[in-house]
Amino acid sequence: MSEAMSAAVSSPLRPVPKPGVLAIDAYVPGKSTAPGVAKVHKLSSNETPLGPSPHAVAALQEASAKLAAYPDGTASKLRTAIAARFGLDPARIVCGAGSDELLFLLSHAFVGPGDEGIYCEHGFLIYRIAMLSAGGTPVVVPETNLTTDVDAILAAVTPRTKIVYIANPNNPTGTYLPFDEVRRLHAGLPGNVLLVLDGAYAEYVRANDYGAGLELALESQNVVMTRTFSKIHGLAAQRIGWMVGPEGVVDALNRIRGPFNLSGGSIAAGAAAIADEAHLAAAVAHNTEWLGWLTEQVRALGYAVTPSVANFLLAHFPDEPGRTAADADAHLTRHGVIVRQVASYGLPNALRVSVGSEEANRAFIDALKSFGRS
Repeated sequence: MSEAMSAAVSSPLRPVPKPGVLAIDAYVPGKSTAPGVAKVHKLSSNETPLGPSPHAVAALQEASAKLAAYPDGTASKLRTAIAARFGLDPARIVCGAGSDELLFLLSHAFVGPGDEGIYCEHGFLIYRIAMLSAGGTPVVVPETNLTTDVDAILAAVTPRTKIVYIANPNNPTGTYLPFDEVRRLHAGLPGNVLLVLDGAYAEYVRANDYGAGLELALESQNVVMTRTFSKIHGLAAQRIGWMVGPEGVVDALNRIRGPFNLSGGSIAAGAAAIADEAHLAAAVAHNTEWLGWLTEQVRALGYAVTPSVANFLLAHFPDEPGRTAADADAHLTRHGVIVRQVASYGLPNALRVSVGSEEANRAFIDALKSFGRS
């Protein structure tokens, strides 16, 4: 038998994914519907109730006249607008189809078979998926009081560690690391380990000791900060994210990202949104007011709430028949309020609730008051 025939006989009968791919549990988004309910309040995806800037909407409409033309492959208009907003060099910025794409690209650029990547036990599920898809091995470290534990991360670092993902603030817990702790984490990492600071909710934080990591990304060779337009900017449907980092990391990502990974409409809408500081301020003010109100109301009903600095809260329920988080979720859904179960994040007894409009927030509390009595 020829070598070619032997290979054909021993080969699988269908394509086989590379190691790691079949170990991935597909990401499941939050619910968005409540069948049989006339009016639904969606508080499951941390979307802003204020919607996008009117300037972003106008820019998107204008861009729709150019649908037949390829967009700028470098997203220069958007990178320039981001740079102007934060005082950055546009050459240090990479844009992606949501920050999710950038999180994937970072793993694919710096992680391979035999390499390890670290993330926290209640961290964003995309970190694990990104590392497995690149052929790496995810290493999960414990948190302390639902908060990133710097010492636990540093204790998990080995010669195989290539990347560390930190969401700050964290989703779904809403907790954060003070910037001094972020600096301590960075100081304890080897120079060849890339620290990824995911600041998807950074704009909402009012704590004086918080920093999203911009300075660290500018002054270090192994730190990047990612941000998104999906949350406070209200452009989730357009899939826009950005990253700032050292030249070497930026160069690597530009070599592997798709040449037209952002649409022309996304580039235009993002550039307009980042410049609308009044809309941003209004969103922050709304969130600050209603996050506090929701936290007080949920606690007054007897449920624990993890202190949050983001645009959502984590409410905890007892592990008792008829009173569990799953029971509460079903009850809320019947009343037209959609929240997020977070059992997949290792929190089976909690629900994540986004800060919504005044109407949605009051509808949630009203429905929660009737839980256990219906």
